Amino acid sequence: MESSSILAMTGITMTFGPVKALEDVSITVRRGEVHGICGENGAGKSTLMKVLSGVYPAGSYEGDIRFDGKDAAYRSINDSERDGIVIIHQELALSPYLSIAENLFLGNEQHRRGVIDWNATNSRAAELLDRVGLRENPATPVLELGVGKQQLVEIAKALSKNVKLLILDEPTAALNDEDSTHLLGLIEQLRAQGITCIIISHKLKEIKRIADSVTIIRDGRMIESFSMSEPDATEGRIIRSMVGRDLNNLFPPRDPDIGEEVLRVEDWTVHHPVDTARKVVDGASFTVHAGEIVGFAGLMGAGRTELAMSVFGRSYGTKISGRIYKRGTEIQMRTVGEAIKHGLAYATEDRKRYGLNLISDIAENISSAALGKLSRWSVVNRNREYKVADSYRQKMNIKAPSVSAITGKLSGGNQQKVVLSKWIFTGPDVLILDEPTRGIDVGAKYEIYGIINELAAQGKAVIVISSELPELLGLSDRIYAISEGRLTGEVARADATQEVLMKYMTAGKD
Repeated sequence: MESSSILAMTGITMTFGPVKALEDVSITVRRGEVHGICGENGAGKSTLMKVLSGVYPAGSYEGDIRFDGKDAAYRSINDSERDGIVIIHQELALSPYLSIAENLFLGNEQHRRGVIDWNATNSRAAELLDRVGLRENPATPVLELGVGKQQLVEIAKALSKNVKLLILDEPTAALNDEDSTHLLGLIEQLRAQGITCIIISHKLKEIKRIADSVTIIRDGRMIESFSMSEPDATEGRIIRSMVGRDLNNLFPPRDPDIGEEVLRVEDWTVHHPVDTARKVVDGASFTVHAGEIVGFAGLMGAGRTELAMSVFGRSYGTKISGRIYKRGTEIQMRTVGEAIKHGLAYATEDRKRYGLNLISDIAENISSAALGKLSRWSVVNRNREYKVADSYRQKMNIKAPSVSAITGKLSGGNQQKVVLSKWIFTGPDVLILDEPTRGIDVGAKYEIYGIINELAAQGKAVIVISSELPELLGLSDRIYAISEGRLTGEVARADATQEVLMKYMTAGKD
C-alpha cells in the first residue's frame, strides 16, 4: 500500500447463500481525505463497510484488507476499533436513557481500580463535546437531544477512541439543513486534523461539497473511483455510474389532468399536545383537486407534518378547530379509522418507526391498513393477503424474492414502496405523502416519482410534503409555503422558483 493511502480493500467478495452482495470490489482511500461512497439502495455500500469494520468477520468474505500499513483481518468491531476504525451507522447506536457522558464511554469506562471515576468521565466528555461543537451538559439524557445533536454525540464517541478512519453511513439523512451544514463543517474540521473519513450518502450536493474523491458501487460491483477535482467530476457522472443510465430529466414526464375539488380544509388551527397554549398550525386553509399534485414547502419545524397529521384523523395536537370538506360536503375525521373510511391516506415521514412493522413480512405490512378487505368474521384470509401483496410487489417493482421477506431487511427505497402499497390498497381519494423520498437514492427516487404521477393520473388528489425544493418544483402543480404554522403563500407551477418559495418559507408572523 502506498504511504499516501491509509486503506486498501482488494477483491472483496461477500456471498449470502446464492446472492453475491459484493463481487471483486476494490477501493483505496488516501490518508487525511474525505472519501465518498455512492450507490443505489442495496448496491452493497453498507455491506462493504461492515466487512471493513469486522461486523462480517475475516473468513466470511474473500479478498484482502490493508489498513495503516499492515494486513487487517478483523473478527469483531472491537478489533477494528482498536486499530482506529470507527463506523457510525445510519441507525444511531445510543442508549436513550443514559447520559451523554455515559454513552460516550460505554464499554470504555473511565475508572480507577474498577470504580467509575465520574469526575474524569464528565470532564473528558465536556472536552469531547467542545471538540464537536455541542454545547450540552454531559449529564443530559440522550433522549432529550434531537437527531442532529445525537449524531454529534456519536462522533464525539468516535473521537474518544482515538479514531484514524471515521465511517459515516448516511449521516445527514434525518437532519434538517442547519444540522446538516454543521455536521459537514465538523467533517471538514476532522479532515484538517488529519482524520480520514468515509461518507456514504445519497445527497450528491453534499458529496460534491465535501468529498475529495468518490467510489461508485452498483449491484455489488465497483464501477469507478475518481477525484472530485477532475473536470468531469459532476453530479451527472455520479448518477450515470450509480444507475447505469443518464437521468437527464430527474422527474418522469407528466401531462396533468386536473379535475374537481376533492378536499378543502378551512381555518385549521392546531395547538401543541403538551404546551397547549402554543399554536402549531394557525388558521390554515388549502384545497387539492382530483389528478392534482400539491406540494407543501417549509423549513424544519414550520408545521408541515403537524398540519398533515392533524388533518389525518387528528393524530397530532390538541384543541383542533376548523372545517374539512370532501367534494363540497363537510366531514368529520376524529380518528385515523374515520379518516381512512373517508378516503384519506397518510404516508409518514418516519417509515421505520410509524409506517412499517419492520419485523413483519411484506404481505402483513401491505394489508395492515385495510384488513377488512381481506377478512371474514375477523379472520384474515392469508391466501388472498399473499396474492394482493404479490400483485403490489410486481406493480411497484419491490425488489424482494417474495412477499414473505422481512420488511426490515429491505433497502430504504423498497421499504418506501411497501408503505405506498399499504396506503394505495386502502383505495384512497386523497394521499398525503410526507417526505416520500427521504433517505432514498436517485434511481429509486425516479421510480417513486413515477408512482406519484401514476396516482395523480388515476384521479387521486396527492399532497407531497418535502424538504427538497427541487423535488417540489419537479412534481407539483401548485405549492403552498408554510412558516411558523401559517400558510404564507400559494404558488402556481409556472411561477414557482426556489427563491420565491424561500421568501414565503422565511416569512415570519406579522
